[in-house]
Amino acid sequence: MPEPTLRERALRLLARREHSRAELARKLHPHVVPEDDLDALLDDLARRRLLSDERYAESRAHALSRKFGAARIAQQLRAKGVDKGIAEGAAAAARATEVERARAVWVRKFRNPAQTREERAKQMRFLQSRGFSFDAIRAVIRGADED
Repeated sequence: MPEPTLRERALRLLARREHSRAELARKLHPHVVPEDDLDALLDDLARRRLLSDERYAESRAHALSRKFGAARIAQQLRAKGVDKGIAEGAAAAARATEVERARAVWVRKFRNPAQTREERAKQMRFLQSRGFSFDAIRAVIRGADED
């Protein structure tokens, strides 16, 4: 069986899940032969709407929003090569529900309000490491203390 072409490899990867342009280029780069034009292939896939950084960012942000805050989502998208503006736009949708999502993450991890200042700081650091905003963290911790 002959080696798959670069286009076939790209289509197989895109059939599994959305990819950012930079991520797809990185995965295809080891398979480029001298007669291949990777940039032209990526441009063609984008023109045919098979490759879209916006669609990738929206899909990835939705998947990450279960565990992470808007700041972490934007950072993860930028790490995958998504333009800063697109990453911020995808993360903005997550900001609307950040307090509810932070509470859900907090409940899964801790279940009970902090009894000491050290426990409270630990819980706040955990939520901060997940990329939740200070306002969301404060609302979750304050709400837990009131329960």
